[in-house]
Amino acid sequence: MSTAYDFSFRDLAGQPQALEQFRGQPLLLVNVASRCGFTPQYTGLEQLWQDYRGRGLQVIGFPCNQFGGQEPGDAEQIRQFCSLDYPVSFPLSEKIEVNGPGAHPLWAWLAQEKRGLLGSARIKWNFSKFLVDRQGRVVGRHAPTTKPEQLRGAIDALL
Repeated sequence: MSTAYDFSFRDLAGQPQALEQFRGQPLLLVNVASRCGFTPQYTGLEQLWQDYRGRGLQVIGFPCNQFGGQEPGDAEQIRQFCSLDYPVSFPLSEKIEVNGPGAHPLWAWLAQEKRGLLGSARIKWNFSKFLVDRQGRVVGRHAPTTKPEQLRGAIDALL
């Protein structure tokens, strides 16, 4: 598989979603969790989604429980959290793994395409962020400590 648009995922309701539907749009793909110190970034991600979706940016959150058990809930609990505690309207996938033998194929590909610090492919923690350009190529990998608003310049460059 050569671009992000070659992958698919299941949304929080369990429905298949092909990234092909977003061909030609830049993507911001983030592994998220509801009980993480970085969880307040949901607010910044939602703001990016609100500010840029009309220009084509697609934000997708991928709940993951691999880091400190910080996303223990099922789909309904995640949906409730993301509508009450940190209201978000951007799409969310079903809960996935981002590392190891059970890693979602999209995330295994993302990690190989844009390696992290010291060349490591491994996703380090919740709220790792990948920017994908309009051609489906990974153009940025951003650490969990990178706040969503710090991505505005990179997003503007893609739009």
